Amino acid sequence: MSPMHELGKMLFIFGILMVAVGLFLMFAPRIPFIGRLPGDMVIRRGNFTFYFPLATSLLLSVLLTLLFSIFRK
Repeated sequence: MSPMHELGKMLFIFGILMVAVGLFLMFAPRIPFIGRLPGDMVIRRGNFTFYFPLATSLLLSVLLTLLFSIFRK
């Protein structure tokens, strides 16, 4: 395959991923459990709030690993 064909394929896949991320960001506030899973940590002290989404990060990592392993084949 020519280098231009490979570049076109890579840009197409990148575009599809950007659309998927954009759609996720548009609809994420409507998904009730995103960002409020039992393992997510929130520390509030006075006017300071620290939020660490540990469980959400782990869930997203597992889902992306499965998705990428499916598309690799």
